[in-house]
Amino acid sequence: MGRVVVEVMPKPEILDPQGKAVVGALPRLGFTQFTGVRQGKRFELEVDGDVTPEVLVAAQQAAEMLLSNPIIEDVVRVADAAVESVA
Repeated sequence: MGRVVVEVMPKPEILDPQGKAVVGALPRLGFTQFTGVRQGKRFELEVDGDVTPEVLVAAQQAAEMLLSNPIIEDVVRVADAAVESVA
């Protein structure tokens, strides 16, 4: 079974109240090195079999049509979860 990761973020010109709340809380918790936060969405789509280029194209289309609101959000990443780097 394969998995595709889709990441969606608010467009830069869109106000991000959740991000503002987080960036305001970080210094109170001792994290003074961060000056901005944008909060987005992450989707994990499972597929039968391997993640092929065709699956990635379909995931991109699904992200643009259903997973994001193109008026206020950008699809910033569609990738095979198996090739993600570990943090």
